[in-house]
Amino acid sequence: MIKKQIKFEGNAIVYCQGMYTTTCGKTAHGLVRRSRRYQILSVVDRTVAGQDAGTVLDGKPAGIPLLASLDEAILAAEKQGTPASHLVVGIAPDGGGLPEEARRDIYLALEHGLNADSGLHTYLLDDPEFVRAAEQGHATIRDIRKTPSRDQLHFFSGKIEDVKALKIALLGTDSAVGKRTTAWRLVDELNAAGYYTELIGTGQTAWLQGARYGIRLDALICDFLPGELEYAVCQAWQEQRPRIIIIEGQGSLLHPAYPGGFEILAATRPDIIILQHAPARTVYDGTEGYVIHPLAKQIAAIEMISEKPVVAVTLNHEDIPVDQIYAVSRDLATDTGLPVVDVLRQDIQPLLDTILTHLSKYENSAH
Repeated sequence: MIKKQIKFEGNAIVYCQGMYTTTCGKTAHGLVRRSRRYQILSVVDRTVAGQDAGTVLDGKPAGIPLLASLDEAILAAEKQGTPASHLVVGIAPDGGGLPEEARRDIYLALEHGLNADSGLHTYLLDDPEFVRAAEQGHATIRDIRKTPSRDQLHFFSGKIEDVKALKIALLGTDSAVGKRTTAWRLVDELNAAGYYTELIGTGQTAWLQGARYGIRLDALICDFLPGELEYAVCQAWQEQRPRIIIIEGQGSLLHPAYPGGFEILAATRPDIIILQHAPARTVYDGTEGYVIHPLAKQIAAIEMISEKPVVAVTLNHEDIPVDQIYAVSRDLATDTGLPVVDVLRQDIQPLLDTILTHLSKYENSAH
């Protein structure tokens, strides 16, 4: 078993007012499920206050309370003897903007001395009021999606061909469909089984969770995007020498607003692809009237572009009754001829077996 000691940066309150039970709360969802960067104290959302964040999300207690307000969360942390050091913006609304109520609470948090970490497209550091509040509270602000200067960016070089780890792209048929959650689960299970695996995060939530390598794909200048993806994978390989590298997907190949899959396929040159799918969805997330392409067409498009196989489908059980998940998985497996696993509700071993079979083939062909 591979273990890495976690050293938290601080104690965090996650702000998700009004959005925890929606796909716009996916950053908060990720932090409730796992965090290597912060000790998560609570999540702020009055609409589900008084419950456990894990129970609401996955039906399993996480020991993280849902509280009605930022003031309540700050006081609760102080009473427990674990005062908060950070406010993490856990909302991810379409367009990445900052709601007015969130603006007020972030300002109060900074005045109170809490460091603010945000993955929104609206940069807190560009707002003089936030900067003044941070100065008054002796707090810091980090805009996770802020684009690096161009002299720090990398252009595609072809060095990706030097990476000798099995590269797995964890793509999806839609945005906000659970790609990152599945990717982390695979990383954890493979490491626990002794197969050293690194995650390449491609969004702000993976960074907030503590991913060591990655980018914020949707904030980069497109000319440098392939090079930044390549650089992140190469950096993980050069520094850690993992046997497996899993690349978190973004959007989906055919999503009209978030077509992030193509760059990942083109730049990281994955050896195999795993595809996350929510069969109960009918239209693409965040759109009206754009019907999700059939699963078979999405698999065909991915395989045509990458010239590599989709080896498994991972199921998002959104809007599927618990007693029907097995039947849906079985029917998808029959339709696709691939293993289908819900990593939150089903035995993950068939998925691991598939990965390890391809790892063995890959490593044997390299010798």
